[in-house]
Amino acid sequence: MLRFLARRVALTIPVLLGVATLVFSLIHLIPGDPAQAMLGESASPQDVAELRARLGLDRPLVEQYGRFLSGAARGDLGRSLRTNQPVTAAILERMPATFELAAAAMLVAVAFAIPLGIAAAVWRGTAVDHGATTLSLLGISIPNFWLGPLLAIIFSIELGWLPVSGRGTWAHLVLPAVSLGAALAAILARMTRATVLEELREQYVTAARARGASKARAVVRHAFRNSLIPVITLIGLQFGAVLTGAVITETIFAWPGIGRLLIQSIGFRDYPLVQGCILLIAVTYVAMNLLTDLMYGLVDPRIRYE
Repeated sequence: MLRFLARRVALTIPVLLGVATLVFSLIHLIPGDPAQAMLGESASPQDVAELRARLGLDRPLVEQYGRFLSGAARGDLGRSLRTNQPVTAAILERMPATFELAAAAMLVAVAFAIPLGIAAAVWRGTAVDHGATTLSLLGISIPNFWLGPLLAIIFSIELGWLPVSGRGTWAHLVLPAVSLGAALAAILARMTRATVLEELREQYVTAARARGASKARAVVRHAFRNSLIPVITLIGLQFGAVLTGAVITETIFAWPGIGRLLIQSIGFRDYPLVQGCILLIAVTYVAMNLLTDLMYGLVDPRIRYE
């Protein structure tokens, strides 16, 4: 196990290095001068040049890249060009809100998708199956940048049941979590249905019923448990996608998280903050992939890492 973990961690180093290089390159290819954006269009060329020199933006890109990598290795991602706040501090300040939203969205997705997928597999070809399939198609087809405003119009503006924006109580979390988790719930329900349906055809399920196990026990204890590997894989991979989708959802609902911070940073050409936010999302992807691999051994004891 330790050898497997060390090998996987070592493999993440070139991945993160590639992500950092790509992010740095693309950010500096975006048109616009952050010094000009900070000072305004009426600023004199001399003031702009002085600010660029103070921020180190007049240095060669290779030198800027080297300073960025060395700082990232030490956990120092620089300072925001707009607020002069350390990038790490700004990200840590917004991180709890984003992970709270992502966890709530995953909870919504799992709570709806798993029972729906199991029911569709058990009652295959019935109205339950057709209804679950229809809901899954709707969830996949409706983008969250359309679903979010629709939910806000219905439940906040028309009915007045829930707040439309901000973060505070659990009520502020409902609409963003549903908006973000709907697509994942649809994908997860279809995956659960397909894997459970495949396991229900196996002989060990019939043998469990023959030994006196109830239908519910045979489905949940045997068929569903053995179908968890692809389901866990999907949940782990989609957690990173949830963080990415939070960029849109947080903007719609004014949720003070990493996604909204990223959009604001792009608008102000705040290179260090943009790089820090994207690196956090990349690290989260890698960490979730590693955690997913480790979960395999807990779910299926037949899997050995060495």
